[in-house]
Amino acid sequence: MTDTKKVPWHLWVVGVIALLWNGYGGYDYVMTQTNNAAYLAQFTAEQRAYFSSFPLWMEAVWAIGVWGGVLGAVLLLLRSKWAFQAFLASLIAFAVSVVFGQLSGGSAVMGATGAVFSAVIFVLGLIFVMYSRLMVRKGLLR
Repeated sequence: MTDTKKVPWHLWVVGVIALLWNGYGGYDYVMTQTNNAAYLAQFTAEQRAYFSSFPLWMEAVWAIGVWGGVLGAVLLLLRSKWAFQAFLASLIAFAVSVVFGQLSGGSAVMGATGAVFSAVIFVLGLIFVMYSRLMVRKGLLR
């Protein structure tokens, strides 16, 4: 059986935006995890100490958030219904990391810029979840 539904142009636009956005998150994750001095120079000593103080479970949550978003974008571009689950896992992991940040003093360390950036991450993550769910419901992801 062949797929006869025409793929709307916006699926490709959202998929590419999601891949670029989450790809940057992957870059940030790798640079932070590998202690790349040039990359980490943009952060204060207090912020670098905060990142390096994460417990192992928080490192795992961060990885799920970042790589779940990358996977979701790739799956969306491949028109897989699993994009929704990947984006949802990413958003849930991000929410857990925000709670951890609030409880561990991370919001004070990251300041207003961190709060704005977290809000943008949340809004885009929510958009990707809702969009992929809509595409599943319309039968455009299989």
